[in-house]
Amino acid sequence: MKILLTGKNGQVGFELNKKLSSLGEIIAIDREVLDLSNSDAIRHFIDQIRPDIIINPAAYTSVDKAESESNIAFQINSIAPQILAEKAEELNIPLIHFSTDYVFDGFKKEAYIETDQTNPLSVYGKTKCEGEERVRNYCKHIILRTSWVFGSHGKNFLKTIFRLLQEKDTINVISDQYGSPTSASLLSDVTLNIVNKIFINKDFDDFGTYHITCDGSINWHQYAIFLAQEAVNLGLILRCGLNQIYPISSIDYPTTASRPLNSKLNCEKLKQTFMLELPHWQDEVKRTLKEIIKINERY
Repeated sequence: MKILLTGKNGQVGFELNKKLSSLGEIIAIDREVLDLSNSDAIRHFIDQIRPDIIINPAAYTSVDKAESESNIAFQINSIAPQILAEKAEELNIPLIHFSTDYVFDGFKKEAYIETDQTNPLSVYGKTKCEGEERVRNYCKHIILRTSWVFGSHGKNFLKTIFRLLQEKDTINVISDQYGSPTSASLLSDVTLNIVNKIFINKDFDDFGTYHITCDGSINWHQYAIFLAQEAVNLGLILRCGLNQIYPISSIDYPTTASRPLNSKLNCEKLKQTFMLELPHWQDEVKRTLKEIIKINERY
């Protein structure tokens, strides 16, 4: 099996690149190998390698910068997935495409299901939402919507807060945005499971859109408190104590792009279709924090 994997240096792509090797040959690319804002380059590259499956975790993810760089965000998040889907259709191969909770406005009180109406609040969300719609024009697709991704590789909330706990006397963290922290490791494990099912079951017909997050939900402030407590449990000395992590509202921390207040995603469809049990976010955070500490000890 020949697997084309985009975004190999991103959080999800990094984990996928490690784990998918058990399935076959991986052509893992980054922006230096293939510029996803260049549609002709995408077409030519796929024509050259002729993969058996395309997995696309790559995206323009600078949420605030996207407000002023809408053209490049549109090219990478909307047009590139369309080109990947078109080439997948030509080759009659599956496409797995990653998306985001930002396609929703966050006004719903309960966790979002796959068929809920999208209503993105930001340019980033709008481009990701349009990317989904373009991918859906091709039948053999899996769209995996996720939220609050973290891992030991790349930039994320977990690593930022862990650093600030060691550098700052106090931290202010938003307390009115809720979601489910989701490890890049989980996303890669589930993707591996899905790819296996697609190729083992020749009659596979479960293409479509799925939500995938860790179990449980939290707000950002509670997340930061948990991180601090876990760091203390691991014997670390923090400059910022638990009582110096202060909750603030989104209004008190204005950003260029609006964020959904509710990013919770209902994952029952994924669990039932692929017979999966998803780990709790706390367990994944604990495991990843230990990984980060070990990595830091090497340097």
